[in-house]
Amino acid sequence: MPPTVLVIAGNDPSGGAGIAADIQAITAAGAHPAPVITALTVQDTVNASAVEPAAPEFVAAQAEAVLADMPVAAVKIGLLATAGIADAVATVLARYPAIPLVLDPVLVAAGGARLAEEALVDVVLDRLCPLTTLLTPNALEIRRLAPAAGDTAARAGSLRTAGCKWVLAKGGDEADEGRQEVVNTLYGPGAPRVFRWPRLAGGFHGSGCTLASACAARIALGDPVDTAVAAAQALVHTWLERAFRPGRGQLVPLRRPA
Repeated sequence: MPPTVLVIAGNDPSGGAGIAADIQAITAAGAHPAPVITALTVQDTVNASAVEPAAPEFVAAQAEAVLADMPVAAVKIGLLATAGIADAVATVLARYPAIPLVLDPVLVAAGGARLAEEALVDVVLDRLCPLTTLLTPNALEIRRLAPAAGDTAARAGSLRTAGCKWVLAKGGDEADEGRQEVVNTLYGPGAPRVFRWPRLAGGFHGSGCTLASACAARIALGDPVDTAVAAAQALVHTWLERAFRPGRGQLVPLRRPA
C-alpha cells in the first residue's frame, strides 16, 4: 500500500501548479495524495488574477478528517493565502509533531501575481517553521522570510533558527547563477549540500509545487531528508526535460512515473 501524503494547497484551474501538480507528483513518485483545498484561484499558465481563500475552519476540518481516517506518512503545504488559514493549519498539525512536514512557502505566482497576504509571513515564521521538517523556498521567498539576513546561507540559518530542520534554497530564478546551470543548496545538520542541474530553456509553471511534493512523497516512502531531496530533484529534472506547453504561457512538467 502506498503511504499517504496529506497535501494542503490551493487549486490552479490550469492544472500546471497547485493541488493538481501536487497530486500528479506525489502519485508519480509512488505515494498516495490526500488533497486539502485552501483556496480557489483564477489562473492560467501565464499568471494568476484572483484568489478566493476558503474559511480557515473549513480547511482545518478537511485536514482533521484525513488525519483521523488514515495513517499520514508526510504532509506537504503549498498555498495558504491568508494568515488565518496558516494559523488554523498550524493548530491542527501541532497535534501531530511526529509527521514530517514539507513546506513550500508560496507567496507569488510564477507570473508575478501576489497569492498571499503580507501577514502570512509572520504566521509561517512563528507557527509553521517550528513544525517544518523541510522548507523549500525560491530566491524571492527566502528573502521575504528572512529579509534581515545577509546571503542565502545566512537566510537559511535564520530559518533554521526559527525551527525548520532543513532548508532547500532553490536557485532556479537567481540571475547571478548564470545561464548554464541551476544551483540548489540544502542546509541542515552538517555541511551544506550543493546540487547543480543543467539549466533548461524556457519558464516552467508548477516546478516548485512539483519538487516539494516529490520530496514529501520520498520522505513518506522512508527516505532520510537529504536522500529524499536528491531523489526528488532527479525525478523533477526528468519531468522538466519532458515539459509541454498546454496553453499560451509557461511549460508544464510532465509528471509521470520514471
